[in-house]
Amino acid sequence: MKRLKNIGDKLIPIGFVIGLLILWEIIISLGGIEKYIMPAPSDIIKVLIKDFSVMLPHILITVYEGIVGFALAIVAALILAIFMDMIPLVRRTLYPIFVISQTIPIIALAPLFIIWFGFGTLPKIIVVVLVCFFPIVISISDGLNSVDNDFINHFKLMGASKLKVFLHLKLPYGILSFFSGMRIAATYSIMGAVIGEWLGGDKGLGVYMTRARSSYALDKMFAAIIVIVAISMGIFILVTFIERKFTPWKRVQD
Repeated sequence: MKRLKNIGDKLIPIGFVIGLLILWEIIISLGGIEKYIMPAPSDIIKVLIKDFSVMLPHILITVYEGIVGFALAIVAALILAIFMDMIPLVRRTLYPIFVISQTIPIIALAPLFIIWFGFGTLPKIIVVVLVCFFPIVISISDGLNSVDNDFINHFKLMGASKLKVFLHLKLPYGILSFFSGMRIAATYSIMGAVIGEWLGGDKGLGVYMTRARSSYALDKMFAAIIVIVAISMGIFILVTFIERKFTPWKRVQD
């Protein structure tokens, strides 16, 4: 019964999306709306198939920027979260700064990075790092900080060092929060790369979308959006798969 319920939970949103696409196709077909105003789903699929070879170099650049930036954000967030846990003064100093930094629109910073670092992949990777860093560092920091003090005191009574307390108690306890932050950041990674590409560059899905917008080819823009969603979901699924491998106890609880 539980398996059937899980299958049903997955089929419901899929069926809802399919229904919306059918309704969209009918409205466009019956309304006689031009493609440059709103393309039908069938037009988007056609241009996606037809233009895929043209899009492929842009896709590869965006995926590279997204994955490299995502990986760097994970490493930086993990190291800094450990320091914040080990040294409370670092946490009290940096935590409010991280929160305040999120009030700065990333689209306002991206042009500065392009001016400072040029039109290559580096400024886009920096944008991805900034977009992905916050949810990861905050989630793992909160996870490490939320360990029950009774557990920590029990470990200390058993003679465990601070390092052993971290490795055998805090890290397993906080790893679920870590992966929660990674899943959120995974959906942001490609978006961050595209934002950087919008503002300058010669390759990438953001560049492809800018050119399509300039020529009023909305079907190509929607095709690029589909690719972005597919890549983002692929990274999300990969993170979920890794989480299941590293947290087998969570799978047993579920």
